[in-house]
Amino acid sequence: MLRVWQRECLELALRKFKDNHRHFFCQATPGAGKTVLAATLASRLLQDDMVDLVLCFSPSLTVSDGIKRTFSYTLNCTFNGGLGSVGQSLTYQSIQFLNDEFWRTLRNRRVFVVFDEIHHCSGSDIENANVWGQQVLTKIQGLATYTLAMSGTPWRSDALPIVLGEYRDPEGQIFVDYQYTLKQAIADKVCRSPKLVLVDNEHLSVISDEKVESFSSILEMLKQTKTPYQSVINNQEAMEYLLGLGCKKLAELRSQSPNAGGLVVASSVQHAQTITKILSQKYSQTFSIVTYRHEEPLAEIERYRQNHTQWIVSVGMISEGTDIPRLQVCCHISAVKTELYFRQVLGRILRVNSTLKQEAWLFTFAEQSLIEFAERIEQDIPGSCAFIRTSKDMSIEPSFIKTQDFDLISRLSVEKSGQNFQWGKLTISPLTPSPKILGDELRLGKFKERVLSAFQ
Repeated sequence: MLRVWQRECLELALRKFKDNHRHFFCQATPGAGKTVLAATLASRLLQDDMVDLVLCFSPSLTVSDGIKRTFSYTLNCTFNGGLGSVGQSLTYQSIQFLNDEFWRTLRNRRVFVVFDEIHHCSGSDIENANVWGQQVLTKIQGLATYTLAMSGTPWRSDALPIVLGEYRDPEGQIFVDYQYTLKQAIADKVCRSPKLVLVDNEHLSVISDEKVESFSSILEMLKQTKTPYQSVINNQEAMEYLLGLGCKKLAELRSQSPNAGGLVVASSVQHAQTITKILSQKYSQTFSIVTYRHEEPLAEIERYRQNHTQWIVSVGMISEGTDIPRLQVCCHISAVKTELYFRQVLGRILRVNSTLKQEAWLFTFAEQSLIEFAERIEQDIPGSCAFIRTSKDMSIEPSFIKTQDFDLISRLSVEKSGQNFQWGKLTISPLTPSPKILGDELRLGKFKERVLSAFQ
């Protein structure tokens, strides 16, 4: 049974297609059920004899596999491009390797094309498009009968326009045909209301060449020294403390929802291995690990989805579109610090399921960008991610830039942001000394946490 927002979006898309419009853009918050919407829309187009075939493109094998399962169930076919199937789920990467026979079939049929997480494809034309965007513009745009573009985070970290996107002037905000916000999803009990915990440290010091510098916060240390953020996320004390917070929260949730799970987003394979040692040896946790170096990561993700293991540790394998509803806790310890990635990771723990305690907790460090991302999580398309065309002469190729006002964001009061802030303490057993990172030694003092409760 479709949710209210899915029915509204479905009917709006059908009306637009029947009015001879070929493209529809849906922005719905991560975890809202975009794939089910797309599969149901495909089913209606097939039933109404408006299309013959359905193609879905997505950014990864993990997402592509999830789409295949949903479309197979909804359309009651294998959806693998074989005999008896009405379509196929592919990755954007595969477009450039499809043979001539495939494109002849596309030209000779009425095809509905779904672009999931369309923000991975950039370009308003061939000149400013990335590889995936070029494939969409040159091989698919003119051949598809109807197209559906979907994204929970419709902007790009490199400040390029999204392929097939329309932008409003002069604001530079992307135009979407239908929007379903996180606030709406929480009110409808489709998504969980997130709590974001920013872990900071007081009285930390950096020792280099027998020189000692002391700081009152992680943010101050990063601003005033050349010490990189990697020194924080690779620090043994810092990792143990943040993971300890996550383990404590997961234990609370599992006391009422025994199948609740946690996700750790690591920065590298070696980093992930260190994290799994902390989880198992210090906190006696069970875990799965999925990285690009491990065999059959899709199978491992599926096993974790179905079993009762406490944690899954990932390097770039579980960021967007991966449906594991039992995930309720996330430890974000990645070196990737973009708002796009931050929101995609947060989306992994927002999807509501049938368990009793519907809470979502994300733990990360109080680094400047991450603080800002957390403070504006209630904005579905942040103003800082708008695109602005700038051209002094019509003959000059327009450029796209990202506007930012981090100072303004950081000064937002509690009342203006609509979020509740609390400072708390958590005592954890004595920790092991931190190792030397990149030639300097980082020594940590007392930890503290800032808790942001969104939409409350």
